[in-house]
Amino acid sequence: MASTLEQKRVVRTAIPGPRSTELHAERQQQVPNGFGITLPIFVERADRGIILDADGNQIVDLASGIAVTSVGASAPAVVKRVQEQAEAFTHTCFMVTEYQGFVDVARKLNELTPGDHDKRTALFSTGAEAVENAVKLARSYTKRPAVIVFDHAYHGRTLMTMSMTAKLSYKNGFGPFAPEVYRVPTAAPYRWPGGPDKAADEAFARFKDVVLNQVGAHNVAAVVAEPVLGEGGFIVPAPGFLPMVAGFCKANGIVFVADEVQAGIARTGTWFASEHEGIVPDLVCSAKALGGGLPIAAVTGRAEIMNAAPAGGIGGTYAGNPVACAAALGALETIEAEGLVDRAARIGEHVLPQLRALAAQHPVIGDVRGRGAMLAIELVRPGGDEPAPEIAAAIARHCHAHGVLVLTCGTYGNVIRLLPPLVIGFDLLDDALAVLAEAVTQAEATS
Repeated sequence: MASTLEQKRVVRTAIPGPRSTELHAERQQQVPNGFGITLPIFVERADRGIILDADGNQIVDLASGIAVTSVGASAPAVVKRVQEQAEAFTHTCFMVTEYQGFVDVARKLNELTPGDHDKRTALFSTGAEAVENAVKLARSYTKRPAVIVFDHAYHGRTLMTMSMTAKLSYKNGFGPFAPEVYRVPTAAPYRWPGGPDKAADEAFARFKDVVLNQVGAHNVAAVVAEPVLGEGGFIVPAPGFLPMVAGFCKANGIVFVADEVQAGIARTGTWFASEHEGIVPDLVCSAKALGGGLPIAAVTGRAEIMNAAPAGGIGGTYAGNPVACAAALGALETIEAEGLVDRAARIGEHVLPQLRALAAQHPVIGDVRGRGAMLAIELVRPGGDEPAPEIAAAIARHCHAHGVLVLTCGTYGNVIRLLPPLVIGFDLLDDALAVLAEAVTQAEATS
């Protein structure tokens, strides 16, 4: 696929430059403060691994719009299908009159998600909607109220999904929250008190204790887990933990929901991150990369669970909008045609050794982790594992000033996450990693 932007980092002005600064000042007069901003630049074009801002700077994209533009921000198949659909019609509401795109996306997700059981797919607009509707479906199917979630989880910004989310900054001041949501430890290897080798068994023991003795398994509708935790710090749970949780759910009639909003759709080197440990969830939530940049989300799962809600019980005016469905079909087509599942795995194989070598040289990097093209470094104060959000922030600032867009995340705000488009060239990726290495060196020297 030919690029329309030269795939090269170019810094022409300070970042943000004068034009972006001018536009940002106007934004502050028109948009509420609640919309945070990672890098206050205004984008004019974006293609594959490059973002072109209003000042002519070409910035390497290691964010993908938070794992959305995996196929690039202007993939030809997405653009073509969107144009064709917009010319035909932009909306009818699938619950009023039907259209083929919705059914085609559902069919594709029924094929791609783990397991060969009979499935159905419901389409929505956002990841939070998908998670919330998965909870509704689980409750409707089981006739039970409780939902179990994990430490460091992020599931969205609606009332229900805020209640399920762990990180304070997403929920501070917005309570009271939805009832019947219970939190248990996740098997986070780096920070598990007993060490990484004990994380899976000890976390599972704690999970069972809470479910059996504090909530009651007979009261639990769903366990909702991220196979790779996203906003919580790109944590890969200790091997074996989630399979044990899924097995427990099966034995106790609990719906196991995989929140694959960030980790799914080829990001980790498999279509869905659950596949790395052979997990077959009852319900899978997807969004972000599914739409190639347009808002679309899905819940895919066992037909008997998906059919449990009565007519009108799920849906939404824009659920599975026809233009978004066209974009999703273009994104899925691109992933298959360009071999981007394998490409994500190769990105991980290429980048992880470089991050580990960097960690070996810099004690401020406490941990390197991730799967495929979903990678992270955790920053700590030298000499221990105390979270160092100020070092992560300094690294991000250096990267941004030198034309590399990175994101921070983590419960403690001390993780740099890397989410490059799966179509990025390795030369461009290596250039960005060199800037990241410079940033770590400088931040460590001044910490």
